[in-house]
Amino acid sequence: MNLPNIVTTLRIVLVPIVVWAIISGQMQFAFWLFVIAAISDAVDGFLAKQLSAASEFGAYLDPLADKALLVSIYVTLGIAGLLPRWIVIAVVSRDIMIVGAVVVAWIVGKPLTIQPFTVSKLNTMAQILLAALVLASSGFGFALGQALDAAVIVVAALTGLSAAAYLAAWTRHMAS
Repeated sequence: MNLPNIVTTLRIVLVPIVVWAIISGQMQFAFWLFVIAAISDAVDGFLAKQLSAASEFGAYLDPLADKALLVSIYVTLGIAGLLPRWIVIAVVSRDIMIVGAVVVAWIVGKPLTIQPFTVSKLNTMAQILLAALVLASSGFGFALGQALDAAVIVVAALTGLSAAAYLAAWTRHMAS
């Protein structure tokens, strides 16, 4: 367990606390915790590179932490009526598809190495920004108006493109 993996683990620990804060209506607290969790996503990667501490464990833990954070927050924001259900379903379905594809590849003896695509990194960033905007809007009492609609459309497009990229790569991998 190195420093980057500890930072990633702390992000996972923050997930239920952020969910609790949203459910409890503590939206400013949820916003700040979510911001800390989102920043930790950049910090763990930076530390891994700077300290030459990249590990196979970290390569699996980091995307798991991202998925735990984003899926939990999107589901909670959807239940709270702060995000449209369809975007929640799209985000969650993409992550279930990716995890399912990795499991299927492993079961059939063709394990995948997880390499995020540029579109997937952009997708994660857009999903984080959308969740942060929604939490900030709710916590600090300002309306997003058409900015929310635009952000949801961007997330939807990137989520679809990312899902397609992973599905294409998985299909090529399984056919080889």
